[in-house]
Amino acid sequence: MSPSDTLSKIPAVLIAGTHSGVGKTTVTLGLMAALRKRGLKVQPFKVGPDFIDPSHHAAICGRPSLNLDPFMMGEDGVRRSFSSALKGADVAVVEGVMGLYDGMDGTDMGSTAQVAKILDIPTLLVINVHGMSRSAAAMEMGFAGFDPKVRLVGTILNQVGSVRHLAMLKSCLKKPVYGALPREREMEMKSRHLGLVMGFEKEHDSDSLASFLEENASIDEILLLSAKPVPVPRQKARIEKSVRIGIAEDEAFCFYYYENLRELERRGAKLVSFSPLRDSLPDVDGLYIGGGYPELYASRLEQAPALRQIKSASEDGMPIYGECGGLMYLGQGIESETSSFKMVGALPCTTIMEKRLVALGYVKAEVTGQNPMAKMGQTIRGHEFHYSSCVCDRDASYAYRLCRGKGIVDGRDGLVEHNTLGGYLHAHFYSFSTDRFIESCKLYRRS
Repeated sequence: MSPSDTLSKIPAVLIAGTHSGVGKTTVTLGLMAALRKRGLKVQPFKVGPDFIDPSHHAAICGRPSLNLDPFMMGEDGVRRSFSSALKGADVAVVEGVMGLYDGMDGTDMGSTAQVAKILDIPTLLVINVHGMSRSAAAMEMGFAGFDPKVRLVGTILNQVGSVRHLAMLKSCLKKPVYGALPREREMEMKSRHLGLVMGFEKEHDSDSLASFLEENASIDEILLLSAKPVPVPRQKARIEKSVRIGIAEDEAFCFYYYENLRELERRGAKLVSFSPLRDSLPDVDGLYIGGGYPELYASRLEQAPALRQIKSASEDGMPIYGECGGLMYLGQGIESETSSFKMVGALPCTTIMEKRLVALGYVKAEVTGQNPMAKMGQTIRGHEFHYSSCVCDRDASYAYRLCRGKGIVDGRDGLVEHNTLGGYLHAHFYSFSTDRFIESCKLYRRS
């Protein structure tokens, strides 16, 4: 491998936790804000399939946050996304998911630990030490020894009660303490209020976050940590932009894996962003409508001009791909206990909003029906998360048979009508080739 194929070292750290709710996001956002305030270009990452935390990373860092998920992307995909995103960055910060060792079905798959090992990245363990002293050392020892291949270099202690409390903790912990965050009610509230709010919907107090971490963490020491050089994929020859694909982007449709959009560009698409809430359908050869919260904006979507224009485009054979919120929008309507709204009507289904979570988890799908997105026999990996169900026509056609996941009905997903495909699956485009979608758009343009 030539030197040009290897990325030189830059400071990099993974923020892991003992469990969900331990304060990973507060620590991560505070660290990102502190590094930005120092004038550094921070490249953010998030372990797992989450859309919301990356949006907050991007709001703080001013750079897109990339998901790192071995189940959806494969190990090579994780390395590829990590290395390719570091161009122009001064430091990388990765936020973990759940507890350090929590993976799919009680395994290592998709865990923060698996990503830490794939990248061989130094990892800091966030421990909520409220109400404990020496027990924190037992937790540290257990996490450090459970899998020695994880490069656990130290801890960040959250909810430290006093100077005396910190002294007791340091006297029994074996690894360096890179941060000791006091019980700060204001910072607790900042973390709790993230909820299901996207980064662009919240005004972050970056100065307060930065000051909180600068005052209570060893930023200079963290900057001495670095990931080992990883192979950088050779750039393919530039492909001429042969099709225009519309990307629905606004408050209602905001769930996209950043690498999905880049993958379409790499394969020859020019992406044209538009808002179904405000804009008319642009001059495009295909549509990608991601997930989000169309149910919260259903009244506005129903009245917007794009609704009828997309219906006409679907009937005309335009390739249209919708994921979760996109599926809901492309269907006949959205109904709740108190209201109902008409949607595009391109797919033979109606969305019913439920009071409880209907499906959450990884999805593995086999392509078994004709569709504009993927070839027969391909395997697609992704994730589903929804509080709704779909009632479909009896003769509805489906493109996917699920090997894992719930989907729309009876292990089927990917509802198809004309050249329109919509499903609950949030697919990651590293798991299959999207050449068929590009070709479908080319054929439509020429017709």
